[in-house]
Amino acid sequence: MSALSALPFLKPVHLRSPRSSPRGQRRHTLPASEFRCLSPEDAVSVFEIEREAFISVSGDCPLHLDEIRHFLNLCPELSLGWFEEGRLVAFIIGSLWDQDRLSQAALTLHKPRGTAVHIHVLAVHRTFRQQGKGSILMWRYLQYLRCLPFARRALLMCEDFLVPFYQKCGFEALGPCEVTVGELAFIEMQHPVRGHAFMRRNSGC
Repeated sequence: MSALSALPFLKPVHLRSPRSSPRGQRRHTLPASEFRCLSPEDAVSVFEIEREAFISVSGDCPLHLDEIRHFLNLCPELSLGWFEEGRLVAFIIGSLWDQDRLSQAALTLHKPRGTAVHIHVLAVHRTFRQQGKGSILMWRYLQYLRCLPFARRALLMCEDFLVPFYQKCGFEALGPCEVTVGELAFIEMQHPVRGHAFMRRNSGC
């Protein structure tokens, strides 16, 4: 059983009731809304959403297709996808990091002994934006991290205009990030996930 499947707050938020066909036979339907870890098979769908979300704004993607596959092979348990009727509508991809602050190497490495979860990317399909899905997905992801015994904090880097969004999600700014991508500069942010033993004892973690 995956770690996600054991967590009540990451199970599908609601399921469609089975409908009957005219002949009285039950028709199978997909969950209306489902949260689960991503797999390498999801990589193309992930990249399509990411490319559309970032290219027009920043001119580049946080992760390219081969890097998405790389992380979904190494640490799929640090990803989370939101599916509507089987269709991916939003996702987060993370990996582990073992330093206090992010460096250029954090863009491509997964450190299995690390205690910081580096959130590489959060993206929402264009059809589902402006509906609060990014905030909801981040909240669910942070709840999940609190149930992982090795996770102590979440780290990310973002452009200035995204700082207020992540602050509303509970992140605090650490200052300028040493990582640069081309001419882009970033603010590094963190969110503590340690010190939640009570939640772990009472959430099925």
